[in-house]
Amino acid sequence: MHRRRFLASAAAASVLGALPMRAGAAAGGRDAALRTMLDRFFYARLDESPEQATRLGLDTGSRIALRAKLDDQSATGRARELARAKAELGELKAFGTQGLSRDAALDHEIVTYQLSRATAGAARFTYGSSLGRYAPYVLSQLTGPYRDVPDFLESQARVRDAGEADAYLARLAAFPKAIDDSSEQQRSDAARGVFAPDYILDTTLKQLASAMEGPADRTVMVTSFAAKLKAVNLPADRVAKATAIVERDVFPALERQRALVAGLRTKAVHDAGCWRLPDGDAYYAAAAEAATTVAMTGEEIHRLGLAQVAEIGARIDTILKAQGMTQGTVGDRLVALNKRPDQLYPNTDPGRDALLAQLNRQIAAMQARLPEAFNMLPKAPVEVRRVPPTIQAGAPGGYYQNASLDGSRPAIYYINLRDTFDRPKFGLATLTHHEAVPGHHLQVSVALESTQIPLIRRRGFFSGYSEGWALYAEQLADEMGMYDGDPLGQVGYLQSLLFRATRLVVDSGMHAKRWSREKATDYLIATTGIARGRSQGEIDRYTVWPGQACSYKIGHTMWTRLRAEAQKKPGYTLKGFHDILAKGAMPLAILERVVQRGDITT
Repeated sequence: MHRRRFLASAAAASVLGALPMRAGAAAGGRDAALRTMLDRFFYARLDESPEQATRLGLDTGSRIALRAKLDDQSATGRARELARAKAELGELKAFGTQGLSRDAALDHEIVTYQLSRATAGAARFTYGSSLGRYAPYVLSQLTGPYRDVPDFLESQARVRDAGEADAYLARLAAFPKAIDDSSEQQRSDAARGVFAPDYILDTTLKQLASAMEGPADRTVMVTSFAAKLKAVNLPADRVAKATAIVERDVFPALERQRALVAGLRTKAVHDAGCWRLPDGDAYYAAAAEAATTVAMTGEEIHRLGLAQVAEIGARIDTILKAQGMTQGTVGDRLVALNKRPDQLYPNTDPGRDALLAQLNRQIAAMQARLPEAFNMLPKAPVEVRRVPPTIQAGAPGGYYQNASLDGSRPAIYYINLRDTFDRPKFGLATLTHHEAVPGHHLQVSVALESTQIPLIRRRGFFSGYSEGWALYAEQLADEMGMYDGDPLGQVGYLQSLLFRATRLVVDSGMHAKRWSREKATDYLIATTGIARGRSQGEIDRYTVWPGQACSYKIGHTMWTRLRAEAQKKPGYTLKGFHDILAKGAMPLAILERVVQRGDITT
């Protein structure tokens, strides 16, 4: 999925005028006053996040000037964001919850939770990012405008007329400043000893080099712009302007950043965990809680992971033995299965095309079955795309990007195809169920398209909720019979669960128990049988996003427990239980309370 700071990850409706109030809310009452306040918060954030406005298709009308801007990466911009969050929190506390309906009180509680933890984290940890998701390193294989902006310009910035073409050029011209601002923050953090380990910087250098590889007119920033101009029959003279900006301004800024990272590489250590950073043990505890929305120590996370690894491994063992695979550990047999020629697409462009075609067939097959389990289905379509080759070396294996609300851009399920060996056939369906339907696409879009919850909450992101749901969606696909007659497909599903349980072990291992990168990687491979290339990328991801990997299985554990409790109540239906999605994402402790009191539908 596309993930930015909590405070930037909100969404809006396609209609910017008056919005219908939820049932039971009296116009002019306390509910309406709260709704007005929360909408004001949302639009203030949108005004300061031009990239978010474009992603949502809301860079229109009075906000049309945002099309020509990028997000502010400077120290001043970060300080302004924190000050705004503190002010919003103060307003919410002063407003209180007296006189609010139950739904409005829920909105108040969720936004207050978000702001309280975001501001507390940013106040305590003044390096990297902690205003929402925790990412200690400004520059890494997964963080920094050097990798985000070209992808944003290619996949998000629309060019439908001359005005939007000029706005694209303005954004491209603003890119060097974003690079330099992030370099300045990284330089400041480095003075305190905060920069990524050596192996992370090696990949970062590789990606920076890839961004400058070849002539300026062959970069994705220019080639995608040229294609967009051609698609709407606009003159190609602006391509030369874009090329000149890249050559004259972007490349030198990237080179300055590469020199900075190369200098840090000479001083970098190999230690994987954030325990080595200032207040590092507390940083990990806060990062894990921010991601999971559950307070657990590193030791508690580790023990939970070990227990779930043992339980899921035993289930896989039973199926593999029934398939005649009896020799070696579960991990050994999964490695052997991954190597079987019948489970691999050729690592060629035609092989990748065949893999993508299979994913599209899987989406279509599940979409046809969704009415069996859901009352509400998303209107927005979802399509599969390959992760851009320029960032695939450090990108996750798969992620989801929501559709724009103006209908101009579909939702996108990205899959990393740097090596098809990392994506064997038996595991593809469960990835599709996680990233697309009934996973992220259904959960995100149901909330995003709602008019019953405030704008600020429609794309609110809590990893424990959203990633837990996506893992629950994998289980639901199995329960719906998507693997009937396909035991290896079911092994792929269980391997996915095993993989997420293993994350609990290796994430806490690195950040709380001081495991090395190598120990974590070897454990992941031995336990899950996932190919070394993909496993290494995963461990490197956990290095720079501490705690985030824990959100999947902890969230899944909560979702499955709450459904089991709901099934015991009179009137339970699966469709009715899934109506909870219409209330939008929320911390797991709040989700637990909402489900247990039976307050599911809006």
